[in-house]
Amino acid sequence: MPPRVTFQPCGWQQNQDTPLSSEYDFALVNIGRLEAVSSLSRVQLLRPGSLLKFIPEEIMIHGRDFRLLRVGFEAGGLEPQAFQVTMAIVQARAQSNPAQQYSGITLSKTGQGSGSRKPPVPLMETAEDWETERKKQAARGWRVSTVNERFDVATSLPRYFWVPNRILDNEVRRAFGHFHQGRGPRLSWHHPGGSDLLRCGGFYTASDPNKEDIRAVESMLQAGHSDVVLVDTMDELPNLADVQLAHLRLRALCLPDSSVAEDKWLSALEGTRWLDYIRACLRKASDISVLVTSRVRSVILQERGDRDLNGLLSSLVQLLSAPEARTLFGFQSLVQREWVAAGHPFLTRLGGTGASEEAPVFLLFLDCVWQLLQQFPADFEFSEFFLLALHDSVRVPDTLTFLRNTPWERGKQSRQLNSYTQVYTPGYSQAPAGNSFNLQLSVWDWDLRYSNAQILQFQNPGYDPEHCPDSWLPRPQPSFMIPGPPSSVWLFSRGALTPLNQLCPWRDSPSLLAVSSRWLPRPAISSESLADQEWGLPSHWGACPLPPGLLLPGYLGPQIRFWRRCYLRGRPEVQMGLSSPTISGLQDELSHLQELLQKWTPRISPEVHSKDPHTILNPTEIVGILKGQFHPFWITRC
Repeated sequence: MPPRVTFQPCGWQQNQDTPLSSEYDFALVNIGRLEAVSSLSRVQLLRPGSLLKFIPEEIMIHGRDFRLLRVGFEAGGLEPQAFQVTMAIVQARAQSNPAQQYSGITLSKTGQGSGSRKPPVPLMETAEDWETERKKQAARGWRVSTVNERFDVATSLPRYFWVPNRILDNEVRRAFGHFHQGRGPRLSWHHPGGSDLLRCGGFYTASDPNKEDIRAVESMLQAGHSDVVLVDTMDELPNLADVQLAHLRLRALCLPDSSVAEDKWLSALEGTRWLDYIRACLRKASDISVLVTSRVRSVILQERGDRDLNGLLSSLVQLLSAPEARTLFGFQSLVQREWVAAGHPFLTRLGGTGASEEAPVFLLFLDCVWQLLQQFPADFEFSEFFLLALHDSVRVPDTLTFLRNTPWERGKQSRQLNSYTQVYTPGYSQAPAGNSFNLQLSVWDWDLRYSNAQILQFQNPGYDPEHCPDSWLPRPQPSFMIPGPPSSVWLFSRGALTPLNQLCPWRDSPSLLAVSSRWLPRPAISSESLADQEWGLPSHWGACPLPPGLLLPGYLGPQIRFWRRCYLRGRPEVQMGLSSPTISGLQDELSHLQELLQKWTPRISPEVHSKDPHTILNPTEIVGILKGQFHPFWITRC
């Protein structure tokens, strides 16, 4: 297990009503700032290797996951212990290297030291995993390519991926050489109605469009479709620096010691732009979902690096379009395939390398998913508690899942830790010699870190079983999926579909798909009318039904909410009043709402005001009051 610091106050017991780790437990890599405080208003920032200049009366541990732990040392003989405890933490941080601290988990400690352990979610490390998923998606026009089996095409790509049946591996190798870091076009998801969602890196400008391998590139992008849409992924979305700055501002605002006045808090939240970036991501994902669902076509996501926003948009599109991705198993499989196996640089983006490219893109994605869960609570099998557990797991390096940048690095570290490499081979049942052994575990091995009661809370009690994947979209789907016009190529950028003369060449610019003189002009089309263009339906649908299985979220104004259970966890006073999945929790919440209603009495209607202040209101009355008197966004902050 990774090094950590844990405090256990007198009478403390682990809280089984939340999947979060102990509030008094910090992995060293999760400590963002450590401060020592004395009664003389002296505050010393303790960096790794620092020397404490006085005996502290209190230490403050600022977590990178929005927590703040304040540990006080009472007077009367505890001064030496205060100095020793503080310096022990400082020295441990100095000796801890986030990139090298994972040392495996000994299964004998978990009572599972015999036999192989099958992963709860396919890790997409074998050709069999990819072939199983391909058959599950019924992607008949695609096959599993082994051209990168030795990582000699791209170390950031998985060993295996999907390419069109008609393309040979030697053509794949040559075609991928025309893309940034060798990340050529490959299938992310096959829509049951026939469309294909692809992703790729930026195209090299020096490529000669007359070469045979360029023709192979065009064939891979078309994927057998006559209608092709190129999507400028980075258009209208924040860059890495924007995401990092917004997250830093959000964290500073949400810490318990934030200096922002209460009446200025909402304005400060808006100023972080975090909610604006969530809104932009959901809007773009909604547009792409319409493109994928409305016609049989090939939709290609292109980002220069193909490791950040492509994964975010591809994942959101699948969540909006495929009910299977909204199940607990399906969502975990989606993250494993589109983020972990696809080579998202978790270690760098989460600040584990000290590089300047830190940007929590994955945490932005989790917030987007939480927004969908709030808007469509009956369509998701997993709960907010699961998202919180996954959010916290990126800061607790118990596994290699979020502790490496590429599948190649993850596999190399795994081989160093464990010479017994065929742990997850289907049908393998013999354990290596010895009573215990180190085993590469994934973040999806929840039972090694959470109790059964906690894991049960990963399930959403409001999930509607009728939204089952087996019946969500019939095949074929003639009412919505219609063939596109012959040999049509489009650019989707800034909410507009622009016809193109050809797929290649592309200008390698910051927007990656900047319009060149060869491309025919077309008046800009509002993205709000994209649904009207594709289906002839109102842009906001009105009474018209959506295609089966498709969700189109709202992203205007207060429809984007603040995830306070995640970001305000360091403020216990604002955690009350949140929805709870237990009877006792609901009783506590009801009592808290009664207290709030007494405080809000002047704002409540005369009918309610006439009630005795000690009268117990039923939940329906409370909900009616809140809906009638307060804006949803303001309720989340009260």
